[in-house]
Amino acid sequence: MIVVTGAAGFIGSGLVARLNLEGYNDIVLVDDFSRADKNKNFEGKTYSEMVDRETFHTWLQENHAQVEFVFHLGARTNTAEFDKAIFDKLNLGYSQMIWNACVEYGLPVVYASSAATYGMGEHGYSDDHAIIPQLKPLNPYGDSKNDFDKWALVQPKQPFFWAGLKFFNVYGPNEFHKSRMASVIFHSYNQIKASGKMKLFRSHNPKFSDGGQMRDFVYVKDLCDVMFFLMLHRKDSGIYNMGTGKARTFLDLTKATFKAMDVAEDIGFVDTPADIRDKYQYFTEADMSKLRSIGYAEPFTSLEEGVADYVKNYLIPGKYW
Repeated sequence: MIVVTGAAGFIGSGLVARLNLEGYNDIVLVDDFSRADKNKNFEGKTYSEMVDRETFHTWLQENHAQVEFVFHLGARTNTAEFDKAIFDKLNLGYSQMIWNACVEYGLPVVYASSAATYGMGEHGYSDDHAIIPQLKPLNPYGDSKNDFDKWALVQPKQPFFWAGLKFFNVYGPNEFHKSRMASVIFHSYNQIKASGKMKLFRSHNPKFSDGGQMRDFVYVKDLCDVMFFLMLHRKDSGIYNMGTGKARTFLDLTKATFKAMDVAEDIGFVDTPADIRDKYQYFTEADMSKLRSIGYAEPFTSLEEGVADYVKNYLIPGKYW
């Protein structure tokens, strides 16, 4: 059995699809399955069991001998949520429970960290373990992810293989349910479809032009390829960046979306909301050298190729991966 927590969500359901493509069908889906808007993410996929996240610890106690690998992708990911107690429970505490169980039962685990741990990028974007204690995230979500990374690194008992992946700006199919937290490509598509136009945040930093803010946008299919590689690799434990290593502008992203939709460009700008303006990241770019150093050699999908696949094969026809 392969366990995937967060299996009804964006990245988790994509990983299930990727595992199915490779012939892995004995998959245990773990999530809060009460949200009907996420059900389509796992419809049509092959799996052996669904386990509610609240009873997963008991399930694992009873079934760990049949488990081969754990992907812990479930988390509260709302960067606009400021109730620290929610993150302490669902991100930090729940992850610690899974880690300790994997140690006890001898299970390998890959878990989701986040590029939100890098804050304003004042320490750069290297996944060197020595830098992690110095990082200053900008919100409780980022704090919770960094708190777990720091905790994991100092544990005297660790799973025989583990990897934490710092997800950068992930986009792709199965994010219909994410509302405000969905990717800019998802919002661009819907705005262009509704009005024929797209409005981006104006730059409030003299070093960047309007729309020239840059992010490391990574296609969810690439991320799933990396996780599949790590499941087979099972050595070189540690924390790894999960981006492309190449920052692109929001203008690049928006132009690619217009092109994929075959709509003439009409791009305007609005002020960045005041509540996020002081904590707005103008540049992120993953240093991918560590992942490359352990043997991952596959190329990452270009922004233009990823947007075209996402828009033409998923958003326009309304399909799920």
